[in-house]
Amino acid sequence: MGSQVRTSGAGAVGCRRGGQAGSVRRIRYVGLALLLALATALVACDDLGDQTGTADPSAAADGQPGAAGAGSRGAAGSALALLGKLPVRAENNSPKYQRDKFGTAWSDVDHNGCDTRNDVLRRDLHSTTVRRSDGCTVLTGELTDPYTTRIIRFDRSRNASAVQIDHVVALADAWRTGALDWTAAQRLQFANDPENLLAVDGPTNQRKSDQDASEWLPPSPGEQCPYVARQVGLKSRYHLWVVAAEAQTMRTVLQKCPTQSALGSTAAH
Repeated sequence: MGSQVRTSGAGAVGCRRGGQAGSVRRIRYVGLALLLALATALVACDDLGDQTGTADPSAAADGQPGAAGAGSRGAAGSALALLGKLPVRAENNSPKYQRDKFGTAWSDVDHNGCDTRNDVLRRDLHSTTVRRSDGCTVLTGELTDPYTTRIIRFDRSRNASAVQIDHVVALADAWRTGALDWTAAQRLQFANDPENLLAVDGPTNQRKSDQDASEWLPPSPGEQCPYVARQVGLKSRYHLWVVAAEAQTMRTVLQKCPTQSALGSTAAH
């Protein structure tokens, strides 16, 4: 009996030890599980923080990253991109603009025997006839007006002013935005630069006068982008500036055609 009691006692003690060991193991497992869950939660929070911190702030509402920013900057080499490089300053008209500061109107600056006006008429009109005696003077022709898209029939003998030659960047505008500091030779070149000259509808040209882009744009909406792009290219080429209102109007127009090239931006000769 005593032997059985001792055996029983020993077994009871053994069970208590086994139960304690099992409890310890369970506590360890629970602790490890809690630590693992906490670590997982922390990693998830870090990932969420990373996603929030790296979001593109210029993403467009339609989900295209950077679309709005790219649209406002313009494509590389575009008139819109070049516009962002033009200086913005107040105009300067002291001393006041005078046409003769840009030399004799329609000089033969390229020495081809024909004056600039007739050079441009021959370039821009089609179906032209030319005076035989000088081989220069354009007598008749047809023009697709770049400002209104109208077809204009030009006849020098009947109405020579029906088609006029426009300075895309008006001479007075150039004067107010930097040309007053040029030499006489530079102003003469600008006044006769083919890139700055277009044959246009006479009455439309009269309405434009010497206004900048904030004051006048071509009546045909489809012609406004190339017109403004040409102005931007020319102002860049000749290191002219723009006034604030002019820059804003130019930007508004060119944002509708962000890949439009900067016409007239090649180096002057």
